[in-house]
Amino acid sequence: MSLSTSLFSRSLVPMAPRQALLFCLLLAAFELLTYVASDVVMPAMLHVVRDLHAPSSHVPLALNAYLLGGVAFQWLIGPLSDRYGRRPMLLIGAAGFAAACLLAPWIGDIHFFQGLRFIQGIGLGFVVVVSYPLLQESFRETDALRLMAILANIALLSPLLGPLLGSMLLEVMSWRTLFVCVGGLAILTCFGLWRFAPETIGVARVDGERLAPTPLHLASIMASYGELLRNAKFMQGSLALGLLSIPLISWIGLSPLLLMHNLQMDAMSYGLWQLPIFGGLIAGNLALNYAASRFDLATLIRLALLPIVGGLLLASAGTLSTGTLLALIPGMVLYAFGMGICNASLYRLTLFASPSGKGTVAAMLGMISIATIGLGSATLAALGAGGNLATFAVAASIPVGAALWPLWRLLRQQAVVA
Repeated sequence: MSLSTSLFSRSLVPMAPRQALLFCLLLAAFELLTYVASDVVMPAMLHVVRDLHAPSSHVPLALNAYLLGGVAFQWLIGPLSDRYGRRPMLLIGAAGFAAACLLAPWIGDIHFFQGLRFIQGIGLGFVVVVSYPLLQESFRETDALRLMAILANIALLSPLLGPLLGSMLLEVMSWRTLFVCVGGLAILTCFGLWRFAPETIGVARVDGERLAPTPLHLASIMASYGELLRNAKFMQGSLALGLLSIPLISWIGLSPLLLMHNLQMDAMSYGLWQLPIFGGLIAGNLALNYAASRFDLATLIRLALLPIVGGLLLASAGTLSTGTLLALIPGMVLYAFGMGICNASLYRLTLFASPSGKGTVAAMLGMISIATIGLGSATLAALGAGGNLATFAVAASIPVGAALWPLWRLLRQQAVVA
């Protein structure tokens, strides 16, 4: 049975298979571009700080500013999408992201650049709060989980090839031109979403249900967020999702320092060393696509923890004994493989831990997880995780160890419910 027949013809909202396919691809393209704005740019950060006469300490700060922008307005974007619909908010997010990228060529000061990175990061917030719930609401659980895994592989082309592509592009263009290219592609993606994105709020679904718009009142918004903060399963899943992601995000932010600055690699070698790690993440998503119909969410998460924990222990032991990059990479690949299985599974389990509107739930989930990632990554950088490979490996293991307690509590409660 073809992918189109097995997935795109079974949408829960009225969509032809072709529209469903194009919608999913455009959704992946928007997510991909929000990653490209980070991953392709990271090899250029040393050029940026040199061009703007800034210290190298601004290299990891560019990623942290981007993540902070991603979390800053999720509290408002989610309820707005519950009230006015996913589609208009998605289009606003895509258009705003495109505009922020096109402003980059005019920046001449590092502080304005970091502020622009914050604004660009708001586009990431729309991906987390609007596009993910839109996809989850458009398809049944197993189909949505498989689509999340497949589309994640498309989006992962950015961290997989972004550093290498960015290094190659920097040979023929400036970082300013790079942002123009990203902004132009974002405009095309926004037009495609305007043409093919469906609406799930206030629309009669194939299963006979209708997701009613949620009234937009500050008191009710705060009450919904307060309810989520008191929801143990939701909080455990959100914190665990953020903590488990810190090693990967820290690698993206610190690898220019670890490889290009400390090990004196050129930009091309830096890009090539990213391939195995993000290849492991893609392999994990492919494994999830196979396993999604065979195991429940809790089992998938338990299985994923073995390579996640084992990989970081292997990386720590290897770098502490030899201090070489070859000792770090196999463990990071194993960790990334586990994250490919765990991420979509844990997201789905957490998103449906509350009956509240999924825009609001996704907003709080995104705020907690991204704030955890940003704070954790900034803390690792401040503590010197970019100093050498062994320090990075050991520091990256700490947040994953901290995630085990909320995960254990969450999975235990899930077992009781089941």
